[in-house]
Amino acid sequence: MKKALSILVLSSLFSCGENNDKADGYGNFEAIEVTVSSESNGKIEYLNLEEGDILQAQTQVGLVDTIQLYYTKQQLIASRQTIFSKSGAILSQKGILSEQLKSAQIEKNRIHSMYNENAATKRQVDEIDGKVNVIVEQIKSIGTQNTPIVNDAKAIDVQIEKINDQILKSKITNPIKGTVLGKYAEPNEITAFGKPLYKIADLSQMTLRIYISEMQLSSIKVGQDVMIKIDGLNEMKSYKGIVSWIASSAEFTPKVIQTKEERVNLVYAVKIKVQNDGGLKIGMPAEMWINSGPN
Repeated sequence: MKKALSILVLSSLFSCGENNDKADGYGNFEAIEVTVSSESNGKIEYLNLEEGDILQAQTQVGLVDTIQLYYTKQQLIASRQTIFSKSGAILSQKGILSEQLKSAQIEKNRIHSMYNENAATKRQVDEIDGKVNVIVEQIKSIGTQNTPIVNDAKAIDVQIEKINDQILKSKITNPIKGTVLGKYAEPNEITAFGKPLYKIADLSQMTLRIYISEMQLSSIKVGQDVMIKIDGLNEMKSYKGIVSWIASSAEFTPKVIQTKEERVNLVYAVKIKVQNDGGLKIGMPAEMWINSGPN
């Protein structure tokens, strides 16, 4: 008795086309909903949106207070300037030594020439060679002293870039074009990283998720045009739909029933894309007709 009842229910839900008064599938409309969360901590300065608003992608709709980030950035900039002043003093010493090295090199060449003509002593040659070597080592030493200062400056530059990134993320930017479905925060509230601010979805194209029986698989394929109907005031309203996805594996229906008689009834999920003229809403029930359906 139960098995016969189950078959009756399934046949009423999924017509194989023998009875043109029944739809080939039933389901509800859905859309990809995006929850926009805060990427910064602090007070919300403004959040210019309300439920039902249509927002464009990459549009700034709010701002989280950045004053503390600004002060931290200014402190880092001052520290970098102090480091650069130290580096400048060291580099100026290197410049002086470089000029001294040039003069010493000229003197060295002159004394070596005189030595070759027996006009200078070996002692004079050794002295000028030693002087040049000392200056070269001093220049190397200054370069060694300047390296950690340069590294400190690079570390501060990285911290400044991190602050710039945090300031950028304090701007609440809408990620996609769509309609605001819910607003979870208000200006002057304190928000935190990851806290939801609002939910948005692109409702210009809706997805109808339906379930079909195994016997219907041969009559439907991805890319196929189908007829979608929703309830109207006097008659059902029709939309054109395109099959975008068919499940590769079956599932039980209904899911909540565990009896053996019901578990043998398997269905396949199907997604259908439908252009929205404004009359389709998330959760709205609809029927799918593989053919044109009744007039």
